[in-house]
Amino acid sequence: MALKSNGFLKDTDGNLQGEDVREGLTSILSIKLPDPQFEGQTKTKLGNSEVKGIVESSINDKLKEYLEEHPKVAESIILKAIQAAQAREAARKARELTRRKSFLESSMLPGKLADCIERDPAKSELYIVEGDSAGGSAKQGRDRETQAILPLRGKILNVEKARLDKILNNQEIQTLITAIGTNIGDDFDITKARYHKLIIMTDADVDGAHIRTLLLTFFFRYMRSLIDYGYIYIAQPPLYKLSKGKAEHYVYSDMEKNQKLKELDEKVQIQRYKGLGEMNPSQLWETTMNPNNRVLIKVTIEDAIEANELFSILMGDNVEPRRDFIVKHALEVTNLDV
Repeated sequence: MALKSNGFLKDTDGNLQGEDVREGLTSILSIKLPDPQFEGQTKTKLGNSEVKGIVESSINDKLKEYLEEHPKVAESIILKAIQAAQAREAARKARELTRRKSFLESSMLPGKLADCIERDPAKSELYIVEGDSAGGSAKQGRDRETQAILPLRGKILNVEKARLDKILNNQEIQTLITAIGTNIGDDFDITKARYHKLIIMTDADVDGAHIRTLLLTFFFRYMRSLIDYGYIYIAQPPLYKLSKGKAEHYVYSDMEKNQKLKELDEKVQIQRYKGLGEMNPSQLWETTMNPNNRVLIKVTIEDAIEANELFSILMGDNVEPRRDFIVKHALEVTNLDV
């Protein structure tokens, strides 16, 4: 209101909404009120209607006075609001495009998705696989009846820094959203999930961990109910294959490897798996995809929050927390990819 009354918005197109102006701004009010009434269980909004007019009038007068004395601040607020409006409009168009595509192409699934035969979501699972090489092995080694494979090329977009319109226009994320079937954000519908097991399967290295964190951050930000319902899992591929004669043993940690070596008590050939692509289809099935043998970790909301916080530190705009994290954990590194 203060921006309008002072003529600060005269050069804008009039499409600004209150949410555009408020985005990124913080105000602190101190109000002494007898018998305050709050709305809802969270008590985040004051419900005393008689206070609203007084507060709005006082803030408008003081804000008007401040903006008249600090035109540069007003200009910065307007520029930020215009950018927020542009992002909101772009996101709206992207969502509409997604809806139209979903409506017109409801039977069209991503070309890179190797879907399963089963149509009951409760019996179906989707493996989200790092890279085309591992994706090819997974497609050949899977159980076609219940297991679908979606290989992703490289690392998906960092949603921590991207606007919604950019996220919705990203090809890999579009593919992921379409394959899962629930849409995202305000349009998310858990009942439309095409699989009740979404299994992230990446290499057991630094890049694989990064991709896994990117995916968890995306799910946490835009498809959180998938985590709440317990649909997200992480596959655990073996780190080593121990061969002794014709016998082969797959182990999933250094501790397990050392224990197995003591049990075998003879010369053993050790193969370290650096990536999923090093395993042939039958090995990948036997070690990582066979429900009778595989090791899956169900992702909880606590895991997603931790991944999100870690990603905010390592990939966010603030340098200081990232430097503190690196200094604190530098000596803990045991396997460094360089």
